[in-house]
Amino acid sequence: MTAPKNVHHVTLSHNSLVPRHGVVTLFGYGIQVRVDRGHLLLADGIGAERRHFRLPRVGHGLKRLVVIGSDGLVSLAALRWLSDQDGAFVMLERNGKVLTVTGPVRPSHAKLRRAQALAFGSEIGLEIARELISRKLVGQEQVARDLLGDSITADAIAGFRTAVPNAEQLDMIRNLESLAAARYWGAWRNLPIIFPAKDLPRIPEHWRTFGTRKSLLTGSPRLAVNVANAMFNFCYSLLESESRLAAATLGLDPGLGVLHVDTAARDSLALDIMEAARPEIDRYLLTWLLSRPLRREWFFEQRNGNCRLMSSLAVQLAETAPTWGRVVAPIAEWVARAFWSTIKKPDMPLATRLTQENRREVKGKRTPQPASAPLPENSCLSCGKAIAKGSTHCALCVVQVSRERMLELARQGRIASKSPGSRARVAATQRRQALAWRRWEPSTKPEWLTEELYNDKIKPLLLQSSISRIAGALRVSIPYAANIRLGRRRPHPRHWLMLAQLAGFPPSEFSGDSRVIGR
Repeated sequence: MTAPKNVHHVTLSHNSLVPRHGVVTLFGYGIQVRVDRGHLLLADGIGAERRHFRLPRVGHGLKRLVVIGSDGLVSLAALRWLSDQDGAFVMLERNGKVLTVTGPVRPSHAKLRRAQALAFGSEIGLEIARELISRKLVGQEQVARDLLGDSITADAIAGFRTAVPNAEQLDMIRNLESLAAARYWGAWRNLPIIFPAKDLPRIPEHWRTFGTRKSLLTGSPRLAVNVANAMFNFCYSLLESESRLAAATLGLDPGLGVLHVDTAARDSLALDIMEAARPEIDRYLLTWLLSRPLRREWFFEQRNGNCRLMSSLAVQLAETAPTWGRVVAPIAEWVARAFWSTIKKPDMPLATRLTQENRREVKGKRTPQPASAPLPENSCLSCGKAIAKGSTHCALCVVQVSRERMLELARQGRIASKSPGSRARVAATQRRQALAWRRWEPSTKPEWLTEELYNDKIKPLLLQSSISRIAGALRVSIPYAANIRLGRRRPHPRHWLMLAQLAGFPPSEFSGDSRVIGR
């Protein structure tokens, strides 16, 4: 899924490297995680280009330590240090597979685990499966309707969702979910993927659209062959690791699921829980793909065509892990309460260790909504350089882009000016102006309003009037009004009286003429 970045890494040494989201991602070769005199020492990088960090026990802010790759060492003391600090350790393989997830050790409840083990194939297991898939389809419907703008697909998914509560078997639920997924991902197929203009010559054709979720290498989502699906696989791996942590924190067995069948080396319950949270990943990545360009340097294509993420992009995506943890927390607690409800005589309410919902209910507080995952920095559509939020091009590229845009607009304007409709409007205007010219009587112009007076007194005052006012008063075009205002064109004498009024020229200075401007 991810490959080490083969460009220069700046060697760093700080007392704390943890950003506010609390995720530290290590990549490269010879990764080291160990403890020295009470401090957690971290090292990663490639060859001689190494990064070294040192975290104290207090004030570090570390919530997730994500290791991408399997080359290096992690000491037992480091795992104990993370456990004491309520930090989680996540290890991902470069192809996106979740290798190891460890979190704070919580006491489990034997009755809860027994109820979980008996739930598969029972009525409570069927109820959990219905709820999880219903939540998933609701999310997919909203993404299709709000972001993809595909109401037909959204209505089709809504139809499958309404059938889920009536499903009497797990196979029926799985079939409805599969049919909805086919319609849902079909709406993504032709989604264009944005790259900076300078990267386009190096972008394979099949990277420029979302394509299908099934890889040509495996016939499944594994080993994606384009950039968009590689990003989805990586984020789904993060979601799976957060689902494992949530299940373990609540005292559940991540391997005993109700929707996914038992399979070796797979945590079925974690996969069950993450089903309802997948649309949040979809919404986040779709917002990214629609608003920000991807960079060619973020991806690496193996010899077999498998597309992997470079470390620079993997780090950005790994920073969203706490967000997905907050998303799956209420889902995991709902599943745990469903298992707990089958116990005949529970001795206590089930603890809500993830959301603290019980404590909030006692205090009369509402559960806060999960914060949105941070989007990456905005990039220039031409060169890929980081730019301010809301901009599309950097200061250098915007000049060339604006020039090309103006040339294109000028070309379109010339074409539009030669259309039959445009020619008809020009002819009508010319006839109207010619008729007004013939009907005008020079005697209606005040004697004091001479050409010399217009040039010396009125024309300078026109700079204080707006172009739109001049164009509206004289019934002329905006460009012609602009030329009159700047003195580039001298209007017909029949307009001088109106222009004097617009300019605010006082006629009282000329007592020999009693006519008032505008009468």
